[in-house]
Amino acid sequence: MNTYLLVNIIGVLVFLAIAFLFSKDHKHINWRSVIIVLVLNLVIAYLLTNFSVGRDIVKATAEGFQWLVNISYKGIAVAFPDWVNVKQMNFFTAALMPILMIVPLFDILTYFGILPFIIKWIGRGMAFVTGQPKFESFYAIEMMFLGNTEAMAVSSVQLKNISAQRVLTIAMMSMSCITAAMVGAYAQMVPGQYVLTAIPLNILNAIIVTNILNPVQISAEEDKVYEIGDVSSQQEAAEVVSDRPEKPEREPFFSFLGDSILGAGRLILIIVANVIAFVALATLISKLLGLINPWLSLEHIMGVIMFPFAWLMGLDVNHAFQFAQFMGTKLVTNEFVVMSEIAPKISNPKLFSPHYQAQLTVFLTSFANVSTVGMIIGCLKGIVSRDKNDLISKNVGYLFLSGILVSLMSAGIVGLFIW
Repeated sequence: MNTYLLVNIIGVLVFLAIAFLFSKDHKHINWRSVIIVLVLNLVIAYLLTNFSVGRDIVKATAEGFQWLVNISYKGIAVAFPDWVNVKQMNFFTAALMPILMIVPLFDILTYFGILPFIIKWIGRGMAFVTGQPKFESFYAIEMMFLGNTEAMAVSSVQLKNISAQRVLTIAMMSMSCITAAMVGAYAQMVPGQYVLTAIPLNILNAIIVTNILNPVQISAEEDKVYEIGDVSSQQEAAEVVSDRPEKPEREPFFSFLGDSILGAGRLILIIVANVIAFVALATLISKLLGLINPWLSLEHIMGVIMFPFAWLMGLDVNHAFQFAQFMGTKLVTNEFVVMSEIAPKISNPKLFSPHYQAQLTVFLTSFANVSTVGMIIGCLKGIVSRDKNDLISKNVGYLFLSGILVSLMSAGIVGLFIW
């Protein structure tokens, strides 16, 4: 057997072992679910790396979500044409402003019971395969293209009613998604077939990693899909109809829609504030480290830490060190910084072997970085109760660890099939 392939196989097992080492509850890990999803992961990775049909399906789905996002840009252009009609939209316009349409749209689907119905049946099918609760199973699909903040925002009814531990699972899973709007941009800078391969693998690996890191046991009564009007024990009860005391009164539609739009706007401001603060603080730390030694920075420190994991991808020492530096830069800044750097040369086989090229592309294709932690915390602050927010804030390390392990797992598994 190829020595590097053997190291790659060992690497995938090591990544799983790290998740087990940091697990919050070793006794209640659903190993049956982990094994089933891992096998599914390997099958999908094989199909996507060897056949184009699977990639075409993923691409068509991504284009569907992109169509939805493009419609939202029409509304944004009415108020801010100079923000939309440009060669490259900024982060605020491209990633956050669509929330103003997407959240009310999904809230309308929730109001009329359509989204809960979809969650219930798709979630039931996914739950049968993965062994996970219905909402978590559906959320894995939902965030595949919709993005973390958008997926959490449109799932606000569910998040308000599930337990704090389950919200933590959702937050950890949210580190590993992308938005449909970014797929086309990624594919222009790095090999598109590996970008499309990474999308479903990240979702499956998010299920595996969060299942190990934060196993949550729920009863059959808790494994339900909530609708408008459902309240949890932590929330205030809604006004009750006099002749039907068991059923909360549903708010008039346009009042509900107005609240949804205002809530989406408030959510955007909270997310922006947290992203700016997190990135600025990370930059400040890097600058302060640079005063000690010009070489020192968070990116370089993370690169050194990531070196053994890069080597476990089945790379020689020189390429592993370079890979680790790309990893460190991506985790501290974002994937676009690295993609912009490697775009002119990643297709050169003399510089990037097919194995290296595939693994690096897959590792980069996710939102796992410092600013995403800020986005998730900011988004949840605008949705869930204080006690749930406090739990998320206490487990920022777990969010970051989850995002890194998912990216490592996805890259490691793809590497098994491409040499």
